[in-house]
Amino acid sequence: MTINLQKALAGLPNPRSESLLPAIRQHHEGTRRKIVVLDDDPTGTQTVYDTPVLTTWGVDELLHAMRADGDLFYVLTNSRSLVKQDAVDLARQIGKNLQQAAAASGKDFVLISRSDSTLRGHYPAEVDAVAAATDQPDAIHVIAPFFLQGGRYTVDDVHYVADGDDLIPAAETPFAQDAAFGFQNSNLIDWVMEKWSGTIERQQIHSVGLADLRAADLSPVVKQLRSLAPRSVCVVNAAAMRDMEAFVYAALQAESSGQRFIYRTAASFVQAFAGMEPNPLLRSDQMVDANAKSGLIVVGSYVPKTTGQLNALLSAEPNLVPVVLDVAELLADSTDAYAGSLAQQVNEALASDQDVALYSSRQLVKGDDARSSLSIGNRVSATLVDIVRGVQQRPRFLIAKGGITSSDVATKGLDVHRAMVLGQILPGIPVWQLQQESRMPGMPYVVFPGNVGGESALLDAYRILKR
Repeated sequence: MTINLQKALAGLPNPRSESLLPAIRQHHEGTRRKIVVLDDDPTGTQTVYDTPVLTTWGVDELLHAMRADGDLFYVLTNSRSLVKQDAVDLARQIGKNLQQAAAASGKDFVLISRSDSTLRGHYPAEVDAVAAATDQPDAIHVIAPFFLQGGRYTVDDVHYVADGDDLIPAAETPFAQDAAFGFQNSNLIDWVMEKWSGTIERQQIHSVGLADLRAADLSPVVKQLRSLAPRSVCVVNAAAMRDMEAFVYAALQAESSGQRFIYRTAASFVQAFAGMEPNPLLRSDQMVDANAKSGLIVVGSYVPKTTGQLNALLSAEPNLVPVVLDVAELLADSTDAYAGSLAQQVNEALASDQDVALYSSRQLVKGDDARSSLSIGNRVSATLVDIVRGVQQRPRFLIAKGGITSSDVATKGLDVHRAMVLGQILPGIPVWQLQQESRMPGMPYVVFPGNVGGESALLDAYRILKR
């Protein structure tokens, strides 16, 4: 049932006025451990800046990141595009490699499993796998899907998706109907029960409420976190960044007493946990490649929000050259001829200094089950990647819309092994600068989540870059 945001928060104390970020940063300076974020698609960098991202996870690459300056780095796993067993195997391998790199560097680390703010992903399977591989199988799972920039709030243990000033319970949104990761419960305690499929008792699931997080004294929250039993689950309520800061502060105190947590969160948690102050949005001159004239937009996401944003862009910018990947035609084509013809269209437009919008047809084609649906999505993404690999002229910028799409275009289309997060072009929409080993070093790469932004967000991002 939809509820107004103000009504949902009625009767609760206001968020605390003072920032806890300085205290959080001071804590990290004292521990000198690394914050390692395993991101199941590349959109999770949407709240950070001046932060390295790895798309490979060999021991040597992880060791270099462990030894580098700074407290925080991301590892892009893209595990949301995998079937469950492959995601588990990948989590185990990354955990094993991370253990070796940490031992060689002499540094400790804390793990954040960054996932979808609308609750899609391989939970708890991949969290259990990486926890076991890093020698913390009994770590407490912290569930914190609050994401301010995307309008995701958790109040009274119910997770909501904002639509203007109204909040829609997450299970009543299109995200809950996802072919691979659908769910039935908006109450996060019930959602955990659902996802654990009867392998956890309700009394093992706890929550930290907004009233406690907004109290002047956080010692009761610290005491609660210290008392949690091994392999229990803790749901975090949050409706403001100050709420998330308060939880992080309390969790760090509990960790100092020996408690072990592994965090399954959305992107706002990472910003709070790293003690990052808010940063201004990026300007055009901080992003674009002035030596190139044409830009490329690649859209693969099928969620209704993306389709609305794409339609708004095409309606407002008639000079954009549309190149449509018809999914039904692709699935019927056993050769590469169709993809090759689309690549030629893209190259001809870019060579004529025209901006291009390459996108998959908007009619969602599903398989008979989760595995076949993922397979179709991966086929579409692979074709978009093939077209990008065939781009012969360096674009002024590249916007990739959708988690799987932006990951595959980066790693397979542009050969990105490392990138630096510059910041955000719009709230919740990160911009990477590609590093030297990529096919287009230095090019700004906009990682645009499928489920973020208002109707004009894609158009707004394009116009900022076009300036």
